Amino acid sequence: MPAQVHVPSLFARVGTASALTLAVTSTMLAPGLVSDAEAATHSTKALKVAASKKGSPYKYGAAGPHRFDCSGLTVYSFKKAGKKLPRTAQQQYNKTRHITKSQRKRGDLVFFHSGRSVYHVGIYAGAGKIWHSPKSGDVVRLAKIWSKSVWYGRVR
Repeated sequence: MPAQVHVPSLFARVGTASALTLAVTSTMLAPGLVSDAEAATHSTKALKVAASKKGSPYKYGAAGPHRFDCSGLTVYSFKKAGKKLPRTAQQQYNKTRHITKSQRKRGDLVFFHSGRSVYHVGIYAGAGKIWHSPKSGDVVRLAKIWSKSVWYGRVR
């Protein structure tokens, strides 16, 4: 759940404020809390980084900048966006804020699972597609989500 700061006296004095003013004000009043807008910015940057790696070859255990496995692509992309993720897809799932399919947004992580075990991760690109590094012999690419056995996570 996003952090919320309640400051009625500020709103009474300000009246109507822009989203930027509110974001700056809430950061100043509650340092260390990440707003939804700030989280979205990191996710959007990570999505752009992943897309920029289109065509990079898959290599097991690789986390860039020229070769990637699935979780290596997400680690690299979010690191470039200013966020640190653990190394494996399962660890990343454990670290993210779990969300429903209806809550997913561009830049959220999509985790493919079998039972309770996560075996693959990609970055949601919108329209039911992800950027991912699929498997040996393949490259980073945009693909349609091919399974219903997925969970979603938002990087905090």
